[in-house]
Amino acid sequence: MSGGTMRAVVLDGPGPAEALVIRERAIPAPGPGQVLIRVRAFGLNRSELHTRMGLADGVTFPRVPGIEAVGEVVHSPGGEFGAGQKVVTLMGGMGRVFDGGYAEYTCVPARQVVPFESELPWPVIGAIPEMLQTAHGSLTVGLDIMPGQSLFIRGGTSSVGMAAAILAKRRGLTVLASTRDEAKREALTAIGVDHVLIDDGNLAAAVRRIVPDGVDAALELVGSPTLRDTLHATRVHGVACFTGMLSNQWTIPDFYPIDYIPRGVRLTSYTGGADDLPGSVLQDFLQAVSDGTAIVPIGQVYTLDDIVQAHTDMEESRTSGKLVVTT
Repeated sequence: MSGGTMRAVVLDGPGPAEALVIRERAIPAPGPGQVLIRVRAFGLNRSELHTRMGLADGVTFPRVPGIEAVGEVVHSPGGEFGAGQKVVTLMGGMGRVFDGGYAEYTCVPARQVVPFESELPWPVIGAIPEMLQTAHGSLTVGLDIMPGQSLFIRGGTSSVGMAAAILAKRRGLTVLASTRDEAKREALTAIGVDHVLIDDGNLAAAVRRIVPDGVDAALELVGSPTLRDTLHATRVHGVACFTGMLSNQWTIPDFYPIDYIPRGVRLTSYTGGADDLPGSVLQDFLQAVSDGTAIVPIGQVYTLDDIVQAHTDMEESRTSGKLVVTT
């Protein structure tokens, strides 16, 4: 397939949300080892906010942002996928090294395409890939959680925080989660969070009033401003995993490990890509959503024409859960 045009969101360089402009572009032509996908929906991620703000490494402009997308295969020259196959794609340089998912079509390496079968609506599916990959990887690779443990999620109303809570409750953990906004408490209790904490920057004592020895596992999604306090909420031989940077701060000035990390507490990190979202994990989660035994925490659904508003809402943390754009 070749020829034709599509609508795509283009970022000419770092700037405010208004720097995201919709333009007509040629539909990309896939080469060997690539897959052309008709994008039906894509989720918004803080990574794209960092790209827009000029905080991401390795980005060249102009660029179509977007580190994930869901849709149907249009053409796979190497025969890896059949036309019409429903797929998700994520990471691998999308939206940074090459054009990403903020468009009606995207062309990506076949190795970062994951097929699935589901009759769920596209906005629901569009909320899942990166959110599920990050939450699943954080809980398994980053924290190695076990049934019966306690988990503290710092940044609980983020899409990854809510997905992690859902996955953790399905595995039988006691979940504590934080939010800065009292109005978002109900969003966390609705997905099964056992203890909601209002975050003033110092929650270690509040966590230990619930779990006196400290939690078994802690998922840090806010970033370096709260990491030290999160570590102090974690028990000896417990694990804290640094995954997110909702604060847009991810470095620790003058880091002195012996003073910073409490005795016996383990600090890990997590980042992943398409290889870290096994097809079976995706398919099982989609089935659970279809069966009503799992939910997808969607905050808001937009159209491509609403991209400026969507980015503004993400930057200002106006909603709880995943923001999704349909094309």
